[in-house]
Amino acid sequence: MSRHQALQLSISDPLTRWRLLLGEAAQGCLGDLPGEAQAADAALEWLYGRDPDRKARGERSASRHGGHEKSQLTTPDWINTIHELFPKEVIERLEQDAVERFGIDEVVTNLEVLERIEPSPSLLRAVLHTKHLMNPDVLAAARKLVAEVVRRIMEQLATDVRQAFSGSRDRRRRSWVPVARNFDFKRTVQDNLHRWDPQRKKLYLDKPAFMSRVKRHTEQWDVILLVDQSGSMVDSVIHSAVMAACLWSLPGMRTHLVAFDTAVVDLTDDVADPVELLMKVQLGGGTDIAKAVGYAQSLIHNPQKSVVVLISDFYEGGSDHELVRRVKTLVENGTQVLGLAALDADATPNYDRETATRMVNAGAHIGAMTPGQLAAWLAEKIRR
Repeated sequence: MSRHQALQLSISDPLTRWRLLLGEAAQGCLGDLPGEAQAADAALEWLYGRDPDRKARGERSASRHGGHEKSQLTTPDWINTIHELFPKEVIERLEQDAVERFGIDEVVTNLEVLERIEPSPSLLRAVLHTKHLMNPDVLAAARKLVAEVVRRIMEQLATDVRQAFSGSRDRRRRSWVPVARNFDFKRTVQDNLHRWDPQRKKLYLDKPAFMSRVKRHTEQWDVILLVDQSGSMVDSVIHSAVMAACLWSLPGMRTHLVAFDTAVVDLTDDVADPVELLMKVQLGGGTDIAKAVGYAQSLIHNPQKSVVVLISDFYEGGSDHELVRRVKTLVENGTQVLGLAALDADATPNYDRETATRMVNAGAHIGAMTPGQLAAWLAEKIRR
């Protein structure tokens, strides 16, 4: 019997489940835990015993329990224990809380832990925040974790980008390629009317019909992604890197990726390799958005065929006036300017609304998007 199976057997008792849920404070009422439930309690206490709110509730902190097994767990021991005891969804939540809620950097700076831990977006964020603390061996293991998470994100995003840029549907032409998004409902009904069953009141389909898509051609466009690499924008940095890699492969488009804080770093040479790109990003520091927009201006050769996507929370550490002036100049020259307060899977922004409003008044579009929504927006503006 595995430890996970033994734990499931131990917690079949409702009182045992309540004891695990309520923690050590309930031991006096509910008694000692049986079997592997003790190990599960130790693992949970090792993590959630760090909660500063426990002191306010009159509970003791796990860090004060000298000599108790739960306080002797090392980070690798804890990782191994939770992987043996808990199901995958619980493991992911525990690892996420360890990194994001309690700031246990060792989860992503310890080689043994990195080789064991399950890749996830929360761990990718942690690696980007702490990679400067890693020795070469740990950094190599972290790179593998980054590569796996990026592969998963890119797999989904590449589909969204292909769909957005695949051309408009042509209802006049039939396609023999069965693609769901090209399904022709009207033609399918017409072609199968002879299969109508009046008694059952059902239409039976023999062959569904699909529309073809128009291949649209365009002059060369420049798409410039300006990415704020302040610590709060880490999710947007990740998705910008993957987005740039997907756009890079599209014909008729030159994609530039530029990261900035108070300095501006052009990462375009690495845009085809989002893993390498992310490992070069330096999170944190101040913000000079106007300088980044000025650099974007220097990259533009044909304003009428250029799009600048500024991904930032718009908290300007430089000159607000200069930022708005440069945005206005871009728009007046014919460049499309899109300001995104968030570019990630949730598109939930936290940004300086006053600066954003001034940019709107200067002619920029402001919003928050998922990468798929950005792909659709770009496809519409470029009118391929």
